[in-house]
Amino acid sequence: MMSKLETPMTRWYWQQVGGTLIEEFCAVSGSPSCGTRLLDGVLIKGGELRIARQTEVKLKGQDIVVIQTKAGRLGMYVMGQAFFSAQLMQRFAPRSVESVALVGQDDEVLRPLFEQYPGMHVVVCPADVMRRQST
Repeated sequence: MMSKLETPMTRWYWQQVGGTLIEEFCAVSGSPSCGTRLLDGVLIKGGELRIARQTEVKLKGQDIVVIQTKAGRLGMYVMGQAFFSAQLMQRFAPRSVESVALVGQDDEVLRPLFEQYPGMHVVVCPADVMRRQST
């Protein structure tokens, strides 16, 4: 289920960087021994500029960006989601994986802790995009 606040943020980021966007990407299917893990978005870098279904794309050998979106301030929860989502995506055999914690507000203490790891980035959605979402 996509969020009224977070989906427009994810789409804003996609429009900035391009590629093919898969929303609500199922990285892990639920079973009796594990929970379902949905990612807010996965971008195929250099792919056709469109929103695709997961069944329409192959990630093997592709450069991808995992997006975990939170309308509020950067926090440990969204950082954990972004970090471990990148690890989960290795099962799809991409050429490379970057991960973006896309947030409404930055945190000057937590950002450097997250970005010290290769391929981990924080992106703050502009205030005007955030305002348009709430009206």
